[in-house]
Amino acid sequence: MRGCAAPLARAGAAWSCERGHAFDEARSGYLNLLQPQDRRSKHPGDSKEAAAARRRMTDAGLEDWIREEVLREFDSLPPPAAGERLAVLDVGCGEGFLLGSLARSRAIAARGIDISVPAIELAAKRYPEATWIVGNADRGLPWMDGSFDLVLSITARRNGPEMRRVLRASGRVLVAVPGPDDLAELREALLGTATERDRGASAVEELAPDLELLSRRTVRTAATLRSAQIRDLLKATYRGGRDREAQRAARIGALDVTVSRELLVFGAGART
Repeated sequence: MRGCAAPLARAGAAWSCERGHAFDEARSGYLNLLQPQDRRSKHPGDSKEAAAARRRMTDAGLEDWIREEVLREFDSLPPPAAGERLAVLDVGCGEGFLLGSLARSRAIAARGIDISVPAIELAAKRYPEATWIVGNADRGLPWMDGSFDLVLSITARRNGPEMRRVLRASGRVLVAVPGPDDLAELREALLGTATERDRGASAVEELAPDLELLSRRTVRTAATLRSAQIRDLLKATYRGGRDREAQRAARIGALDVTVSRELLVFGAGART
């Protein structure tokens, strides 16, 4: 509940705090902490169709390359104390591919949060080894101060003050944003132009009051998108609801595209 920061204790499928606030775990294994005042619509976040489209994209291997880059950053963290696991939080985790696959390849305490119930439902069913929360990360992160060694925001929203709050002193925040030339070929086919935008600079400026930029690099790969994958890509983004672009996409066959991300690594710098 808003204004209550008391920790939740688990008893079977029920979670409650000392003030009497209680939440039941869903049958598929996630916890819904989203309150009515924390949503702008009845069904916020990715729709069931958008979440399913994202799952088909990850199942096709289109995100495998960025997982390897995240693993590289993870492996650069200081090792945990004997008998402990590094704690990782994925903010805006979607259908869970990145955090779930990380949890299956490294010994971590994995936590994911997203505002979309359909996305978290998919995540919890496939990756039960992680903890999945439905919540509005823009309003707050439901974890104690200094809970995480690594906080991820992979092409997702960013809440600098909260990310800093839950980060341990020696921890890192990894932010990924689309590179300027990301999907340039597809954008040109749909829009007639492929305007480049420096989203990395915007992210650095946004997070500067709370986090210190430690490194910034751009990673790229090439992919061939089939017609069905292009349709899924549109369904998984805001462009999926634009009829004109959907009609243009229907006329595209296989397309070779550039996929790029800017990876920004932050530490818990001094607040300004």
